[in-house]
Amino acid sequence: MADLKARIAARTAKELKDGDVVNLGIGLPTLVANYIPDDVHIVIHSENGFTGLSEEVKEGDEHPDVINSGGCFVRHTPEANFFDTAMSFSIIRGGHVDATVLGAMQVDEKGNLANWIIPGKMVAGMGGAMDLVVGARKVIISMLHTQKGKHKILKECNLPLTAVKCVDMIITEMGVMEITDDGIVLKELHPDFTLEEIQEATGCELIISPDLKPMEEA
Repeated sequence: MADLKARIAARTAKELKDGDVVNLGIGLPTLVANYIPDDVHIVIHSENGFTGLSEEVKEGDEHPDVINSGGCFVRHTPEANFFDTAMSFSIIRGGHVDATVLGAMQVDEKGNLANWIIPGKMVAGMGGAMDLVVGARKVIISMLHTQKGKHKILKECNLPLTAVKCVDMIITEMGVMEITDDGIVLKELHPDFTLEEIQEATGCELIISPDLKPMEEA
């Protein structure tokens, strides 16, 4: 499972461009910071109050005052800036985040996103997801393709939505997909899977790009 998550994170990192301001959600998306190429310099924003987030730290090397929005100990770059929550969300809502990478419970073919609650279960709250998906210029969902065999990519979400028509791209261990007005277009397919397998694992009809290519590795 860890290898699949690393595959997704490494492929996601290829979508980030030099100079981008990027927000990485908790869970799998935080791994993306470990795969940024050396020649690509991005500013990672953490909604709990700083820019200049770097990779997670190993046990024993933590700084007690430096955590990401998920509560994990992290490093920061020499150029880091620390600020309050009001400033942090002003950055998001003001359109200053070029891309956000988030996980999801469900995404549908219209780009609707459900990633914050399963009815009847206790949750801490939506956090910054609602603001990020409408404030960031590009929304990338990086996640495992299914959850215990159940579809996560659907014709229509049936969980409470975080936001509507907000997702631009989905990256899973099986492939890379873009949301379009016509539906979900499969742009890259990982060589470990066939077209039949990714379609079977998807709860809506995929549009196969005429320029379909193998999913890029790290």
